[in-house]
Amino acid sequence: MKQGTHLHLIGIEGIGMSALARVLVAEGHKVSGCDLRPAENARALAAIGVDVFPEHDPNHLQGVDQLVVSNAVPETHPEVQTARERGIPVQKRIELLAEILARARSIGVTGTHGKSTTTAMLGQIFLAAGLDPTVLVGAKVPDFGSNARIGQGRYRIAEIDESDRLFPEARVDVAVLTNLEDDHIGDTRPSYHPSEAALRQAIRRWLERAGKVVYNADWPHLSPLLPDTERIGFGRQRGELRAQALRLEATGSTFSLVYDGRVLGEIHLHLPGAHNVENALAAAAAALSEGVEFEAIQAGLRAFKGIGRRFERVGQVGPVPIYDDYAHHPTEVAATLRTAKQTGRRVRAVFQPHRYRRTAQMWRRFAEALAIADEVVVLEIYAAGEAPIPDVSGEKIAQALKALGVTASYLGWDEALDHLRQSLEDRDLILTIGAGDVWRLARQLVQAGEAVWR
Repeated sequence: MKQGTHLHLIGIEGIGMSALARVLVAEGHKVSGCDLRPAENARALAAIGVDVFPEHDPNHLQGVDQLVVSNAVPETHPEVQTARERGIPVQKRIELLAEILARARSIGVTGTHGKSTTTAMLGQIFLAAGLDPTVLVGAKVPDFGSNARIGQGRYRIAEIDESDRLFPEARVDVAVLTNLEDDHIGDTRPSYHPSEAALRQAIRRWLERAGKVVYNADWPHLSPLLPDTERIGFGRQRGELRAQALRLEATGSTFSLVYDGRVLGEIHLHLPGAHNVENALAAAAAALSEGVEFEAIQAGLRAFKGIGRRFERVGQVGPVPIYDDYAHHPTEVAATLRTAKQTGRRVRAVFQPHRYRRTAQMWRRFAEALAIADEVVVLEIYAAGEAPIPDVSGEKIAQALKALGVTASYLGWDEALDHLRQSLEDRDLILTIGAGDVWRLARQLVQAGEAVWR
């Protein structure tokens, strides 16, 4: 791609698209984009020279050399059709990411859980090592000021979305596999794999194309997917790189990092939860595989403050802390709630299921995970563009929770907000959970502040 190429990105507000836009601007390209709901990401891009248009219109393609689309954009989209008619190349988001990664020494992170946090941790470690990396993350990273960090060093580190069927095209020098479960399967749309077997085969293809592999050795079913190439396993129980003498606390954790039986030193994390220990191990293993010194790993992980919407404290109402988390799979929900319970407070969760198909497949498992909380309010499903499925709703989860003996209710948005406002107690911790817009409810509760405290 020549410098100065004009690329137009459809869906530029999206977390993945907006990160790519930042890299393209830094590389000297002209970037424009459009979105049905341009918001915070689009405003930040406009501030660095990106032309952002609301709505969709073929007139946006005036002077455009290349059109970039996400999986959510169909071939029938008017801008896509016009681009085809005019001979303007149309490229998928993951294909552009693959191009960007190919221009440097690359590290890619994928897996069902922990991708964003692990990617951001790696960026912080390589920054501490003085390697000035470019990092693309599927979440806002306070330390980077956005979802992307632009560096001048030889490394490019990126989160790779395994739900995208084309993700094996994003070849990397170091492939990091955090874990793998049965999510994003059972549908014909591009953001799903037709079956769990198809997802596993796609992971295998991606790993086979990498120069070396870093994988979670505590997940034994990953072993059949590993190619015959250089690799490092990490885990709390298995692998060459392990965490020993682990101490989990309400505000973080401490452990000894052990590599091939040798204690490298102590790691301090300011993020709570055993799952974040695994994320730190993944990042440390990838860094060690590239020759990064332990001292940089130690410093980077100690400095890491977390990412947006991952057990993020958004404020408080009186003495009650309000947290928000992106968890949208039962394993993630359980890990988040276990972290919340470590505070010793009464955990009151507000859960917004994400996607009808996922809820149809996992509603019982969601109930079992949510049962860790002391009380659960279940909202209606956030569709994420999916059509409703008959007899699938948040109410199924609430009913299953009640059958498990958990205090639970199925409420509308305003009802949930009123319920929390009227029943807060000093000992509570409020936690909103889900990949939709439930984060807004947490902030609405905080904005009410002392006015709702009684």
